[in-house]
Amino acid sequence: MSSNNTQLGLKNKTALICGSSSGIGKATAIELARQGATVTLFARNIETLKSVRNKLPTPCEQVHNFLTADFNDAEKLQSVVEAHLKTGASFQILVNNSGGPPGGPIIEASVDEFLIGINRHLIVSHTLSKLLLTGMKKASYGRIINIISTSVKQPIKGLGVSNTIRGAMSSWAKTWSYEVAAFGITVNNVLPGYTDTDRLHTLIEKTANRLGESAETIEDRWRALIPTGRFGQPEEIANVIAFLASPAASYISGINLPVDGGRLEAM
Repeated sequence: MSSNNTQLGLKNKTALICGSSSGIGKATAIELARQGATVTLFARNIETLKSVRNKLPTPCEQVHNFLTADFNDAEKLQSVVEAHLKTGASFQILVNNSGGPPGGPIIEASVDEFLIGINRHLIVSHTLSKLLLTGMKKASYGRIINIISTSVKQPIKGLGVSNTIRGAMSSWAKTWSYEVAAFGITVNNVLPGYTDTDRLHTLIEKTANRLGESAETIEDRWRALIPTGRFGQPEEIANVIAFLASPAASYISGINLPVDGGRLEAM
């Protein structure tokens, strides 16, 4: 469904997209750029970011950019963004996105695993949202979109730490949505289901090893749980994010939106 024009009205909008060197983040950067937004990529690998930036569409002659930081270091990340904002930059769109915590039963999880996950997801998202809030208020336009997980609605077995962190992110986002709505800012969560990314295949491999089965067996089993009969593509998630980032979604805020091919049994 990716469009070749700017029908969503993102021309003159600026977007900071986290985790945009691959997977859903990269697909989101491409789609927002295609819809006319000026994109700043944000991840830690400079060479990969340069490559992605050079391939971003420029239908409105945008000049795209990138920032680098390790999302495990919230303090350093904050200083990088603060320095960028001091150049006069501002953003109306923030896509919070980071690699999920490692899989495994919750009873085997260490305290450090929770702390790392909370820092990488909740603390970083909160830090970035606060930093960009002034610019969004000034523009009377803001879109904070968090890429989390369907585990918010239905915990996923074997992802104990991730289930916990994603739930915290959901409550954080809902609370933010109440407090910024009056400024023309919306806050929403996109909940991808099984999506064909490197993370999905890593989880498949780890599950296969833990259960002593083949990766193909696990992949077929997970695919069978999806009514559409297939894994999602990153571009399909990106299309939804682009809509939520657009003026057309101005009356949608504080929601958890599954994009999972109908896999969730919950409404």
